[in-house]
Amino acid sequence: MKDRKAIVALKGMIVGGTMLVPGVSGGSMAMILGIYGRLVSSVSSFLKDKKNNFLFLLVFCLGAGVGMILFANPLLGLINRYPMPMLYFFMGAVAGGIPLIYKQAEITSFSWKIPVYIIVGIVLVVLLSKLPTGGFSMELNGGVDDMIMPVIAGIIAAVALILPGISVSYLMLVMGLYDVLMESIGSLYLPFLVPLAVGLLLGILLTTRILERAMNQYPQPTYMIILGFVIGSVGEVFPGVPSLGQMPICVITLVAGFAVIYFLSRQEIEKTEE
Repeated sequence: MKDRKAIVALKGMIVGGTMLVPGVSGGSMAMILGIYGRLVSSVSSFLKDKKNNFLFLLVFCLGAGVGMILFANPLLGLINRYPMPMLYFFMGAVAGGIPLIYKQAEITSFSWKIPVYIIVGIVLVVLLSKLPTGGFSMELNGGVDDMIMPVIAGIIAAVALILPGISVSYLMLVMGLYDVLMESIGSLYLPFLVPLAVGLLLGILLTTRILERAMNQYPQPTYMIILGFVIGSVGEVFPGVPSLGQMPICVITLVAGFAVIYFLSRQEIEKTEE
């Protein structure tokens, strides 16, 4: 049990430490590490097993918090200093998690639908990345919009928060609310932040319930579309083809990223086979 909690905390640290890396979403990393489904079910079915779900979420969140504090800035520093090798490491990490996602999809035989589902996921992420920013126009003036729009924005942002490969900050930019959000956080403007939090909570509960049902009842299309989300998000990470001088180190970091995540996700595969 202690070993299991340690693994959950470790995975939380990895998610927390990498979620601020450009192009790497927390949902993607959670999916790659094989902890995504448990996170979704723990939130959507929290009341069914309050004690275990609370402990799981607590351990994960503590790990994520520690990861953000300890690793986020060093990782960003390494990416700024060694962008090509580090980004290839993250690409390898994505590849390392694919076997687990495939396993969770419960695919018994190949079907033409599988690549279609993956393509659908990729296309959705790409289309979202092409949306023009500034969809909503809002100012902090204390009006009714200050109460309604943040709730709507929170619900929409929750979808991005839960689904892998979709950036919350980018969606806020699309809605034209990123600057307002930053201003509200900086000044602790509660008339905006509280409705936003309410919207986030509602959106998280709704999204996780839908996702849990989809993953249980339709595992193949759900996990393959999510895999498409994850693959589609790699486009933001891909730094291009390395030069001949950087090629060896990029290959090494690519393999290292694959090996680390494959090893961690392998624990989940073995667990499901027990």
